[in-house]
Amino acid sequence: MELGIRDRVVLVTGAGRGIGRQICQTLAEEGVRVAVNDLFQERADESAGEISRSGGKAIGVSADVTDLEAVNGMVRRVVEEFGSLDILVNNAGIPAVTTQDAVPATGGFFSGSGPEQWERTMGLITHGVLNCSRAVIEGMSERSWGRIISIISDAGRVGEPRLVAYSMAKAGVVGFSKALAKEIGRACVTVNCVSPATTETEATAAWIAAQGDQIMRQYPLAKGLNRLGKPSDIANAVAFLASERAEWITGQVLSVNGGYSMAD
Repeated sequence: MELGIRDRVVLVTGAGRGIGRQICQTLAEEGVRVAVNDLFQERADESAGEISRSGGKAIGVSADVTDLEAVNGMVRRVVEEFGSLDILVNNAGIPAVTTQDAVPATGGFFSGSGPEQWERTMGLITHGVLNCSRAVIEGMSERSWGRIISIISDAGRVGEPRLVAYSMAKAGVVGFSKALAKEIGRACVTVNCVSPATTETEATAAWIAAQGDQIMRQYPLAKGLNRLGKPSDIANAVAFLASERAEWITGQVLSVNGGYSMAD
């Protein structure tokens, strides 16, 4: 299927590894020029280099998405390099692992959490989305074409114990996306979310290895496919929402979760 996005320009945040890295690779395969963001320049450059060696066009751009000034500078660099910025994928976040020892920033019961944990979670997820979206929205509006796609989580759709602040932050991104979709639709800019559940990445590998059988039982498709979610599952959904084929879709949440939750 021709997606109609060849030579478009995408910025993917938090893309030095995991889901973000696969999103970059999948879009590059569709002919999209890719700006790979990561907090660490070496990880961004490594991911971008992999795309370039495969024949795609990519650059690595380091910035802290919680810093609006740094984000504005990053967006200016991308536009200077590629001439525009057409697609934003808000992927940067904290892995949602419910074991406190594995990811102290998100795991643990709410009664044992405090402001330091909340601020890190809300800062990266909520303010990261606000900052990056604010930095690209005027350019997209001027060109009358744009896609903003945020990677959320089923924790934000249905709530998850031991992920209370994380669930709140991701749910907030849904509300933001729906409101912005209504506001900016007149400029032919769509705003949507992709909602994964457990996905096999570097960040979740140890947790899945320890509890894989228990986790697998929660996913209807896992029983047939004998696997959990892969970054490519998420990347394929992002590619569709970024495409011309999805120009009549906005303000929506697309769950890519193997049937883990089926709430409306």
